[in-house]
Amino acid sequence: MNKDRTIFSQLMDYLPLKAFHRCVKKYHGHHKVKTFSCLDQFYTMAFAQLTFRESLRDIEVCLRSQQPKLYHMGFRSLIARNTLSNANEKRDWRIYAEFAQILIHQARELYKDEDLGIELDKTLYALDSTTIDLCLSLFPWAIFRKRKAAIKLHTLLDIKANIPTFIHITDGTVHDVNILDVLIPEPGSIYLLDRGYTDFDRLHTLHLYGTFFIIRAKSNLKFRRLYSYPVDKATGLKCDQSIVLSNYYAHKDFPDKLRRIKFFDADNERNLVFLSNIFTLPALVIAKLYKQRWKIEIFFKWVKQNLKIKSFYGTSPNAVKTQIWIAISVYVLVAIIKKKLNLNISLYTFMQVLSVNIFEKVSILQLVTDNDYTKLNAGLSNQLNLFD
Repeated sequence: MNKDRTIFSQLMDYLPLKAFHRCVKKYHGHHKVKTFSCLDQFYTMAFAQLTFRESLRDIEVCLRSQQPKLYHMGFRSLIARNTLSNANEKRDWRIYAEFAQILIHQARELYKDEDLGIELDKTLYALDSTTIDLCLSLFPWAIFRKRKAAIKLHTLLDIKANIPTFIHITDGTVHDVNILDVLIPEPGSIYLLDRGYTDFDRLHTLHLYGTFFIIRAKSNLKFRRLYSYPVDKATGLKCDQSIVLSNYYAHKDFPDKLRRIKFFDADNERNLVFLSNIFTLPALVIAKLYKQRWKIEIFFKWVKQNLKIKSFYGTSPNAVKTQIWIAISVYVLVAIIKKKLNLNISLYTFMQVLSVNIFEKVSILQLVTDNDYTKLNAGLSNQLNLFD
């Protein structure tokens, strides 16, 4: 079936093109477009992500060197750096943001039965942000500090699937806690939050929506203990308490009771204090759930290492957001393909193999299974692997 078809065209076969065209139509992506379509733009930027291209000229030279193969890879226009630059600047980034959400929905369905290691019938999310430094002279709109520019990727990660379900891009000055105003709470789910999200008014809004949260407590927290539950200190638990906030303004913002759990982290030799509105789970389970939050840190590091989002092909807000959302789409697409083909290799290895074989005419499954890549994973201890 895949005879005489390139690896790239086989990857693009997994895209829901009808959904893509609906997104293009919704945001008028082809208004005054004569030749270089939105799909051509997506394919070109996806190629750049998969092969780690450094610039627009780099993309143009590489694709033009393979001109006879481009039509069968799905390209319908000549690739020119000025045309691509103009498309990134002018075409609405929401086309690719909405399409990424469609891919995310597919990926979450595929990975929903992954083993979390903890019996849990609720969806577990981690909310955090990562900062991408930029040059202030090139990105004056991305204000961060007096002589520095940056953007923030505020991300909600589905812990079980390792798939980002919500991404909000802002300049570097926006504080993390403000994203709680943008986020639409999902009733019945559990959100893992760092101390930077401590705002009891916003946390109470989550509580009223029927959403659960686990957050690190600040050291200056003032509270009144209502009840202490028995704990097994051999497990690392120090205390499990039911409390109310005693500070006037904090209590006004969050008048309901909270659960306070103190846990000794033996690996790092430090005490951790958690606040939560969950009273139905054992204290040790809550501590173990919060430990899952490290996955979002791994996700950010992995994305920065393996996707082209630290340097950009355009300098406008639209171009930056377009590149980020297409990068996320590529990440999710590769995760979908890995799951559907049941490949027993890390996502890092899979993307590296794809990057140097993108023009090869062999099936993806054969490309991976004809070589024992699983043995290579042991030598990549300094790399960050997801979906192992």
